[in-house]
Amino acid sequence: MDLPQPAPPADPADPAAQARADRARFVHALLASAAFVALLWWIKLLEAWLGAFSALALRPGEAVGLVGILTAPLLHGSVAHLTANTLPLLVLGWLALSVYPKAALRALPLIWLLSGALVWWVGRPPAHLGASGLTHGLMFFVFLLGLLRRDRPAIAAGMIAFFLYGGMLLTVLPREPGVSWEYHLFGALAGVLAAVLWRRLDPAPPRRRYSWEDEDGDTGDGGPPSEASQYEPPPPRDVPVLWQRPPESRGVVLRFPDRRADGESQGPGT
Repeated sequence: MDLPQPAPPADPADPAAQARADRARFVHALLASAAFVALLWWIKLLEAWLGAFSALALRPGEAVGLVGILTAPLLHGSVAHLTANTLPLLVLGWLALSVYPKAALRALPLIWLLSGALVWWVGRPPAHLGASGLTHGLMFFVFLLGLLRRDRPAIAAGMIAFFLYGGMLLTVLPREPGVSWEYHLFGALAGVLAAVLWRRLDPAPPRRRYSWEDEDGDTGDGGPPSEASQYEPPPPRDVPVLWQRPPESRGVVLRFPDRRADGESQGPGT
């Protein structure tokens, strides 16, 4: 599987180069997520031909079950089980790898191994399998990074993850028999840990610099402020504060023409 490698940051002064770099990163992340999902379906087809790989499931407390820490996320109990994990893996994997290419490459092994090790340690017998721990880990990883970093791509990715898969906040607790809530819980905890550890690993995205951020509105080239400056938001010092507004000031939502002035200019009607 070809994981996207973090590319060197594009020049913030060149929007076209930045757009090309972002587009390439998004495409590579989507291809990597699709390749992993295709691997899971290929393994499921292989099981249908050769028989279930039950010996590779994670069996808590058993020495032979330690191999399941590595192999259990690749196995699924049924086609419906794999189908339920397919879209979350695609979407959450794409979000994590595209927005956080460096942090995600470290978070994925941590979520995979730590969740499996904890399930082997305290999980219920007899066996656990499936990529649900990975999906929960990715959702909590992307969502928490949106809260910790608070730049625009991070907030957008966190909102998408929560809007689509916020229900995972409830599935970390026991709800349905036969569902490994332990994998859900420990995958979520591993995702939270990864977000806290590597929240600063990926650099902040380039930010547009406004003319008022330079002293006296200097544009940097010694000339007058550019035409685009009229569309910029006002500097923070010019934004009125609600509790410090003069009592006689009134806001204007939409200006209407003065009818009295129009009537005087037209004279009395007939």
